[in-house]
Amino acid sequence: MPIEYRPPKYVVIVNALQARIEDGTYASGVMLPSETVLMDEFDTSRPTVVRALEILRQDGWIDSQQGKGRFVRSKPVEPRLMPARAAALLADEVGGQVRIVDVAEVAAPPRAAAALDIREGSPVVVRRRLVSVDGLGPVELGTVYIPADLAAGTTVGSSNPLKEGLLQHLAVRKGIQFGHATERLSARPATAEERQLLEVDRNDWVLTVLYCVFTRDGLPAFVLDIAVPPSRHELEDSFPLT
Repeated sequence: MPIEYRPPKYVVIVNALQARIEDGTYASGVMLPSETVLMDEFDTSRPTVVRALEILRQDGWIDSQQGKGRFVRSKPVEPRLMPARAAALLADEVGGQVRIVDVAEVAAPPRAAAALDIREGSPVVVRRRLVSVDGLGPVELGTVYIPADLAAGTTVGSSNPLKEGLLQHLAVRKGIQFGHATERLSARPATAEERQLLEVDRNDWVLTVLYCVFTRDGLPAFVLDIAVPPSRHELEDSFPLT
């Protein structure tokens, strides 16, 4: 029996409000209904409504004025381009000094399960790769977590490098349309295995970058967890001031 797909409630709210803005139901400058009204209309909780409204604000559909409410913008801002560092992480695994460390199906650890919104211990396919640079040595250990059902019918469970990159591979093999990604940065002491692979000292820390890639329907597709030695890595970004 086929499984019926139902997008998360916050995605339903985002899509509905975007459609109303586009068709003129909510004209430029008009104040949106309150959180309470939206909670009643969509039969959901306040955090879900707030999450949907925050996505609309970040994407430039609405403005938020403290103490007044949320108002429709005249025109959504231009979408932000993918940062170069993210594009490099999602590129092919063939170019440069990239080594596939291991590939396996495992139980999802807490960090990946939370990002993917799945139960801890659910089956996921894990791909780990180590990137090195001449003169510096290992600069990045990347771990991809892909739900087992999404990995089925693809070659992400193979130890062979993906020539076209993970995004394109999944888009072609599974017909997925990707929408956006979130990025979370933190730091922690390096694990014993990270110290060995990244060739860092016992007391060294690593900078971690957790990317969660979503489909256009707002569903988490896969997670990319990066560990890098801060002394061999530099993060740089640019963005419009609007």
